[in-house]
Amino acid sequence: MESLLYTWTFWYGLFYVTFPLNFIVYGWNDIVDYEIDKHNIRKDSFWFGARASREQLDKLGRVIVLAQLLFFTPLLFFSDWKITLVFAGFILINGLYNFPGKGLRTLPPLELLAQVGYLLIVPLSIYINDTHNIPVLTYVYLLLFAWQSHLMGEVMDIEPDRASGRKTTATILGVKKAKWLIISIVIAEVLLMFIAYNEYIFGGFLALGLLWLLLDVLVLFKSNNYTVGQMKLFALGSNALAFITMAYVWFSGCLI
Repeated sequence: MESLLYTWTFWYGLFYVTFPLNFIVYGWNDIVDYEIDKHNIRKDSFWFGARASREQLDKLGRVIVLAQLLFFTPLLFFSDWKITLVFAGFILINGLYNFPGKGLRTLPPLELLAQVGYLLIVPLSIYINDTHNIPVLTYVYLLLFAWQSHLMGEVMDIEPDRASGRKTTATILGVKKAKWLIISIVIAEVLLMFIAYNEYIFGGFLALGLLWLLLDVLVLFKSNNYTVGQMKLFALGSNALAFITMAYVWFSGCLI
């Protein structure tokens, strides 16, 4: 794994996923969620994304397409042609999620199905870097993590979503039940690490997160909403922990 750090294809792939591909996923969603996001108090920040004007969003689609032409096209020349299938998968899933009016984002719990799109990062990386596939259980863990992360965002957005009339899994379940659903997912992640992988360090990090979630729902916040300051603090802490665990997973190879 460490040898990949010395290849330019790895760094180009990392750049592509971090910006141009990210641009498709979140830029597209910003376009269709304009009416919802303009009332969302956590938007328009470094941590939670921009709150663009209607005029800016009207131009954003063309900028997204231009970014793909400039930065996806080179991938076709130095990696497997199958990345075109992966890219088509990204477009299909994002299209289904963001389809105006009746996209998956408005049909809970089907919006959770769209999180499978994040797993396409794995075959994209495999084709760019010419590496082997990962175990099926690692895909299972990644899907659980994607569900967990998405639901956490829904819990934070529950008030603006309700105010705008948008239905999500969290708005239907309510704050407390949605938090318990997140906890059940994290329990599954911890058990997967401990039992299937015999991975106690990474699993231990997940268990610490589980303890925090239990403290949150049982003692600290329960069904109360978070303030913007609290959400920013949580974002700082979760991102710091993410970088630590990413480094551990990379150098230990515990999930491959």
